[in-house]
Amino acid sequence: MPMIDVYAAAGTFSDPHTLAKDLAAAVMRWEQVPELPLFENNTAAFIHDLDPTAISNVAGDSNYVRVQVLTPFGVLDREKQLGVVAAAAGDEDLRDRTWVLLTESPDGGWGIAGHANTNADIAALARAALDAR
Repeated sequence: MPMIDVYAAAGTFSDPHTLAKDLAAAVMRWEQVPELPLFENNTAAFIHDLDPTAISNVAGDSNYVRVQVLTPFGVLDREKQLGVVAAAAGDEDLRDRTWVLLTESPDGGWGIAGHANTNADIAALARAALDAR
């Protein structure tokens, strides 16, 4: 159930809503979780439009994109990490200017509906949802 934050200068993306939906779907695919409301409703991307003056590298360039993908601890093996980074940096025009950070929440640090879930809690919720189908 990843959360994705994308930071870029305002106007970088022509359709931020579609980008957010596509990124959430791509990361969910790479995470290889079942298509259940539990995951579909709790996997989201947030597009943050920044004033271009709020971004700079050492040379003064402000045309970078920062993507941070937060997942529960241990859900992305190396192959999945590579896939998520490739999906997050997918736009050919932005690929060389896109920085992707993969971050893991500690086990028990993934809160949904006011409860801090462990990986075992999330797996149990998924099994119950699959059994209810």
